Amino acid sequence: MYLNRDMGISNIKARKGRNCYGMGLGIILLDDNFPGFPGDVRNPSAFPFPIQYEIAEGVDINALIYEEDKSLCLKPLQRAAKKLEKMGCRAIAAECGYFAYFQKEIAVHVKLPVFMSSLLQTPWAQQLIGPNQVVGLFLSEKASFQPRHFESAGIIPGTNYVAGGIEEYGVCGEFDKLWTDGVRSDLPGANYERAEKEFINVARKFYQDYPDMGAMVLECTGFQPFARALQREIDIPIFSWGTLLDFAYSIVVHRDYYGHV
Repeated sequence: MYLNRDMGISNIKARKGRNCYGMGLGIILLDDNFPGFPGDVRNPSAFPFPIQYEIAEGVDINALIYEEDKSLCLKPLQRAAKKLEKMGCRAIAAECGYFAYFQKEIAVHVKLPVFMSSLLQTPWAQQLIGPNQVVGLFLSEKASFQPRHFESAGIIPGTNYVAGGIEEYGVCGEFDKLWTDGVRSDLPGANYERAEKEFINVARKFYQDYPDMGAMVLECTGFQPFARALQREIDIPIFSWGTLLDFAYSIVVHRDYYGHV
């Protein structure tokens, strides 16, 4: 990857409260057992930077998404964030778009940049495409999103965005096998080709419902393995967890430039 060592590093010095060095992103995981394809946030193999995981103990899909009282999730998230900070991570992210609910609380709890949801990219996407087009927010389950999820991500109600969920446009049975109680097994699994086909089908229908859609933000961490295939179908800018993590790392570990004049 590197032709030479970074010649700007001649001396090293400890950072207060940091136990490891050369770290990248710290990612808070759900306390749930399901696999992720390469590109999924819980699968680090496809990302070109270091990733350190910490499980938010007791915070599973049900607690984060379906429980009416989400306050019980806060303490485990704060503990996980603090552990990642102490480990030496340069920024903190999470693995589910529904973590947007706690963006402000975690951002004030640590002294690191915090990226709790891919929805954070929405205001930027809105600016990039202008007010005459809309940003499509494609969600894993629209009915479970509350106004706080959007507002915590900096999305202003009534502005140029539309939201749609998988359940409105069809079925993604392969995703259900991974995430849905009553469908998934004790050791969940899914097929890549079927998952891609199902996802493209529902996401395309969402796009076709809004002829003025100029960009799309994928909320779920399981969507971005198929983002490139979706973009080939609809040919608009696609924002995902992948683009968010790439951006997060780029601002906390800025790359150098090697070239010629």
